[in-house]
Amino acid sequence: MDKKKFDKENFKEKLEASGEFPQLYMFKFIVPSGKENQIAALFPTHEITTKASSGGKYVSTTIQAMMKNADQIIALYEQAAEIEGLISL
Repeated sequence: MDKKKFDKENFKEKLEASGEFPQLYMFKFIVPSGKENQIAALFPTHEITTKASSGGKYVSTTIQAMMKNADQIIALYEQAAEIEGLISL
């Protein structure tokens, strides 16, 4: 399966325009049930809020993390993209 590429430079410009760094950034992901521990591994020192879907097949995760710069945010999205079935919001 070919993964869809995103425009890193455009995303970085938008992140940098959103305010000064360091800044608190909210990550939101939806993953198949049972894979939320893979998200937790990316954010070992942060509190993660989870909510199961009504059918129980998916779990939404929300993480607020202090980010030093836009590159740090992009790196975490790239790592998360390796999780099978993940949807980034």
